Amino acid sequence: MSTVTIERANHNRQLPEGWRWVALGEVCQIIAGQSPVSETYRKTPGGLPFFQGKADFGNRHPVARTWCIEPTKVAQAGDILISVRAPVGPTNVADVECGIGRGLAAIRTGIHADRDFVLAALRLYEDTLAELGSGSTFEAIKRDDLESLEIPLPPLAEQKRIVAILNEQMAAMARARVAAEVQLEATKALPAAYLLAVFNSHEAQQWPKKRLGELAAIGPDNGVFKRRHEFGRGVPIVNVSDLYRSLAVDLNSVERVEASDYEQRRYAIASGDLFFCRSSLKREGIGWCCYVSEVSEPAIFDCHVMRVRLDPEKACSEYVAHYWAHPAVRERVIGNSRTATMTTMNQDDLAEVNIPLPPLSEQRRIAARLSEQMASVEQTRKALEDQLTTINKLPAALLRQAFNGAL
Repeated sequence: MSTVTIERANHNRQLPEGWRWVALGEVCQIIAGQSPVSETYRKTPGGLPFFQGKADFGNRHPVARTWCIEPTKVAQAGDILISVRAPVGPTNVADVECGIGRGLAAIRTGIHADRDFVLAALRLYEDTLAELGSGSTFEAIKRDDLESLEIPLPPLAEQKRIVAILNEQMAAMARARVAAEVQLEATKALPAAYLLAVFNSHEAQQWPKKRLGELAAIGPDNGVFKRRHEFGRGVPIVNVSDLYRSLAVDLNSVERVEASDYEQRRYAIASGDLFFCRSSLKREGIGWCCYVSEVSEPAIFDCHVMRVRLDPEKACSEYVAHYWAHPAVRERVIGNSRTATMTTMNQDDLAEVNIPLPPLSEQRRIAARLSEQMASVEQTRKALEDQLTTINKLPAALLRQAFNGAL
């Protein structure tokens, strides 16, 4: 049997004093899963919970969706469960006696190895385990591979000391992650709350309403069809993907395309133009709206986009774009769309949407305030996502410290 060595072959590093490389089979019993006959499966509780692979894993313990009245291979409560078929490497801990299928193996630690220490080692070297399984026809590892897998192991007392520190610090990281996730979800809910506060107010109910078509000086009209080989140089072109980045399209960040003089005149973009997603693979993206605040060079728009140029004496583009993001408006637009291969909306549907219109000065004031609020939300969202990225990297860094003898 060939020995599979984690990390040592790659780094040839010295272990901390008192540690040694140990094959997993020396300190643990490996139980390979096996699938029982199909007639023994149950979708309601009966027999033992039956787990087949990574799809059954939770954060720490697997979640029962299937039961088996005659399991062939059984794991005990407390056993480590490891996915041995694609994806190879993820782990959980059995919290009850359970049957295991071919996609899993159970690792039962003996008297010389602490279960949570072995679990930490497997999680630290999960990528290496995945590489080990990638050489087969389909991604998988065998019981022999796990038995011969070498991990660095200190004396049992040191294992327990390290595990106590790991558990305490991992719990603190989990609390920090949950707190950041709660803050992020609350932040993501703010844009809708701000829009509801404006457009669902008693004052807004008194504003007169006009159809978008009545407010348009030009449009709605569709953009130009361009082939892929025409992209890469030429004038800026607004595509569907540009509509989802922010409320205001930055023409400096869009693709460029070759365009004739006629196309540049026919599909020319002007400051204040509104753009709407005309066709989308995802239904929730249909009708999404943004506007162009500044045009410094000739630019055009794509055929999957509709353009509306408002009469500046009637409506403010930034105000209309904010209103279009209102949840009720989004629901109405999506509800009126047509779904075949792609979800689409036509010019008539777009023109018929009613817009509540306070005086122009009030439109501009509302738009400026909403834009300020949305910018603040975006800044907070990015900061929280960066914080979560940092938090999510901490467990791996802590595990590396632990197995370098730095705890």
